[in-house]
Amino acid sequence: MDTKSELLTKFADRQAKLGIVGIGYVGLPLAVAFAEEGFQVVGIDVDETKVTTLNQGVSYIQDIPSQDLAPLVQSGHLRASSDFADLADLDAIIICVPTPLSKTRDPDISFIINVAEKIAHHGAENKLVVLESTTYPGTTEEVVLPRLINNGDRAGTDFFLAFSPERIDPGRSDFGMRNTPKVIGGVTPQCQEVALSLYGTVVEQPVPVSSTAAAEMVKLLENTFRAVNIGLVNEVALMCDKLGLDVWEVINAAATKPYGFMPFYPGPGLGGHCIPVDPHYLSWKLRTLNYNARFIELAGEINRFMPEHVVNKIATALNDECKAIKDSDILILGVAYKPNVGDVRESPALDILYLLKDRGARLTYHDPFVPELDGEGIFLHSIELTSKALKQADCVVVVTDHDDYDWQTIVDHSNLVVDTRNAVKVKGSGRVVPL
Repeated sequence: MDTKSELLTKFADRQAKLGIVGIGYVGLPLAVAFAEEGFQVVGIDVDETKVTTLNQGVSYIQDIPSQDLAPLVQSGHLRASSDFADLADLDAIIICVPTPLSKTRDPDISFIINVAEKIAHHGAENKLVVLESTTYPGTTEEVVLPRLINNGDRAGTDFFLAFSPERIDPGRSDFGMRNTPKVIGGVTPQCQEVALSLYGTVVEQPVPVSSTAAAEMVKLLENTFRAVNIGLVNEVALMCDKLGLDVWEVINAAATKPYGFMPFYPGPGLGGHCIPVDPHYLSWKLRTLNYNARFIELAGEINRFMPEHVVNKIATALNDECKAIKDSDILILGVAYKPNVGDVRESPALDILYLLKDRGARLTYHDPFVPELDGEGIFLHSIELTSKALKQADCVVVVTDHDDYDWQTIVDHSNLVVDTRNAVKVKGSGRVVPL
């Protein structure tokens, strides 16, 4: 039996041994899905805390309850390791490592390179290797493929290589691993066939595309679409502010058109692991081809300005109360990058806090999902959200509209509320200033 047929049989019979490199918010749900399907899965990570926690059957990811994880660990279907020697004994390896931007906003694919070299060291022969980490078009073929070739091994015959972009959206209950369509592109048709066979065991709708570069581009298009449209609506918010119009009224009225319009909503800036980062991978790649991705750059400029706009709004609102930002008590509501999660990566709340601190404000925050902030000069603990805390604040700033918040209580006990999310739709004794 040839290598492809052997892998296809193992996947169909759930007899394959799988490795997930990087067991964070992408890798852990993927590992759980395959383990639930009956595969033996090892999650490999350099973070010893994650390894120890997972092996205790305890989840560190909000979307994966410990009661779902623990039985998989106890049954032996899922374990964690920090030893890359485990790569040698696997039939399929899925790479889910971070791909951050450098300080110059250039792609940092060092984690991908490191893992590819470790896979090559322990042998890619007879294995399927899939990259899920977001990156620029060409990475799989130009960076990963050459590192896996050993003594003339051929992709599609001796080993199989594909790219399948992650589509994890933390905090969602409507779309998860199984019912979110999965885009898959192989280096060769045989590579794609093998990758489709594996993902087809846990995904209802695999979506094949013609190449790994096309699959890489799909991911960047998805999040560039969102970043550019958010940039557009953020600029509309700035325009409406100068025109004395309510941007939320304008958007909601426009959204009544049954065709040709899709509503996006303004906010204090972009946050999270994808939208603020992914478009810059595409922009960087195009710069290497002497092309300026103008929409991406302009949207990025507008979106990065929004925290400053929020601080200017706070300053104007306080000025109307005959107060300055300096020495004012400012309470931030919500520091996570989106509602109902505890993730602060790239959160605009951090930029707002830094700007307010530089202007001399006394800062507190409340977030039911983020008990502590520690980084780059900001060290704060989430305070208890009491009527006394609200009354003591010169200004309360709504940055993340968690479902837990009682907006009526907040407005009734606050002197001044700056609402960046159009969350406050009730009237009370406090003055509410929109974005």
